[in-house]
Amino acid sequence: HVQLVESGGGSVQAGESLRLSCVVSGYRYSTYCMGWFRQAPGKEREGVAAIDADDSTTYEYSVKDRFAISRDNAENIVYLQMINLKPEDTAMYYCAADSYRGSACSGSRSFTYWGQGTQVTVS
Repeated sequence: HVQLVESGGGSVQAGESLRLSCVVSGYRYSTYCMGWFRQAPGKEREGVAAIDADDSTTYEYSVKDRFAISRDNAENIVYLQMINLKPEDTAMYYCAADSYRGSACSGSRSFTYWGQGTQVTVS
């Protein structure tokens, strides 16, 4: 049984930083594509960042200079470091995982496993 648990969300002022964490259990995490997504009220979910098993990363354009995704395979954790947060970053942030190797690891692919989300509010 695969389980993803996010943490690290909160309420911050514009310009501040947050680091989200996603603890993964139940499978060979190190070989999987991992992603962070977000969904704001009234908007569709969007892929924010993704990291592959070889640590290659992709980012949504609006966050590429402010967010950084990383993974700790020893601890089964994937992180999303966010700096210079803006009000438009306000959303529920979700961690996702997938094992399929036939698609590029990015925020535009489908993911099988999802966490429950952590709220980020920027004012």
